Amino acid sequence: MGLADLHTHTVFSYDGTASVPAVLERASQVGLDIIAITDHDVIRGALLAEQLAPKYNIQVLPGIEITTAEGDLLGLGIRKIVPAGLPLIETIHRVGDLGGFCVAPHPGATGMSMKSLGAYSIFKALRDEQASRILIGIETYNATTIDRNGNFTARIWAEHLGIAQTGSSDAHILGAIGLGATIFPGSQIEDLLAALRAGSTLVHVGPQWSALRVLGGWVASYLMSAPAHLSMIRA
Repeated sequence: MGLADLHTHTVFSYDGTASVPAVLERASQVGLDIIAITDHDVIRGALLAEQLAPKYNIQVLPGIEITTAEGDLLGLGIRKIVPAGLPLIETIHRVGDLGGFCVAPHPGATGMSMKSLGAYSIFKALRDEQASRILIGIETYNATTIDRNGNFTARIWAEHLGIAQTGSSDAHILGAIGLGATIFPGSQIEDLLAALRAGSTLVHVGPQWSALRVLGGWVASYLMSAPAHLSMIRA
């Protein structure tokens, strides 16, 4: 069985704290077969990770956590920017036009300035014939969300809709990578995609961190990563 973390961030995200090489090394160390780099509304980190992946014996699924008008959306398997701020269905269509697919991250979760999709937006998208072929998963376990009830709600929605469930870390610091992951038959990206389309993925729940550890770890890591953020702003 393969293991994929489909929602992670690097220093290319405004709130990420780890370099791309460090993320890839950590992903390999914790036994992931696939890692998706999904920085906020930028693709540079994902493309760099894809180039460096062979060195770390890990497969990279490039993507973006796209800020739609209705909440965040993971666009996966894409190598070009999808503009932020568009309606959800239009965003999904654009991801599909780029040959990618979508997963709804932390749906229904609140707090910490999270921009989560609501039930109505997801249900409406899945009633759109084209969008329903592209939006093929719901993140039902987000390892670092502060709103734990959001995971429970997402699982209910996914079961009701009969859509694939994914687990992810939503890691913004190195130590969180792999705390949540998606289990699938096989080990390759094409195997993962087939499992998502078939709705046969399972959710891996790793060690669970307290809210204090999640927040405290991020603050400490963010302060240490400040020079990297400043250098990127100046670039």
